[in-house]
Amino acid sequence: MNLNSIPAFQDNYIWVLSNNDKHCLIVDPGEAAPVLKAIAEHNWVPDAILLTHHHQDHVGGVKELLQHFPQIVVYGPAETQDKGTTHVVEDGDIALVLGHEFTVIATPGHTLGHICYFSHPYLFCGDTLFSGGCGRLFEGTASQMYQSLKKINSLPDDTLICCAHEYTLANMKFALSILPHDSFINEYYRKVNELRVKKQMTLPVILKNERRNNLFLRTEDIDLINEINKETILQQPEERFAWLRSKKDTF
Repeated sequence: MNLNSIPAFQDNYIWVLSNNDKHCLIVDPGEAAPVLKAIAEHNWVPDAILLTHHHQDHVGGVKELLQHFPQIVVYGPAETQDKGTTHVVEDGDIALVLGHEFTVIATPGHTLGHICYFSHPYLFCGDTLFSGGCGRLFEGTASQMYQSLKKINSLPDDTLICCAHEYTLANMKFALSILPHDSFINEYYRKVNELRVKKQMTLPVILKNERRNNLFLRTEDIDLINEINKETILQQPEERFAWLRSKKDTF
């Protein structure tokens, strides 16, 4: 399988997995034009679309793509039924695409129906987990998002986090504001900054590294606990997650 990314809008990535026969699947096509251009350039044959949630920058190109390729099967959560989804999937379901099984993982928080797709090593996680951060809580609760991130954090170390936005630099600036002396965060921030100066993408990332660099996956880390305790004593990791998310919202 070959992993490709298509830039869209200001900071979105549309992911494409293709096989050696040029058949492909497309993840969260928020707009059709760049996808159609990439299909023509690579001579891809699109078999399926995977949708993670209903926001327009993730689904806006679906119906136009279906006009060009009516054979495409569109998998998505119930909240995407009016966006072009042909096969509604939910937690635990399997989407069989390109001869590979993609397990559906319910990850509410950013939206109530948000889902991710996992087929080792690829995790297409939409707006749930970002490198160095996580999605805003537009519909769900901090508790829901915390549990969703726990699910992702239980995946294998070498899981490739294929998220939908280039937010890494901003996320690492926030992380530095919380733990300014953390060696992992400082090292990753320098690396990310160098990539972005060259206008290079920072994704995908490996889950093993995210566990060190992403504060939202470190809510049981003693250094983070000590830092939070300077402001407020929070006993539960879920409470510390909510504190972090609130801080990030106003950062």
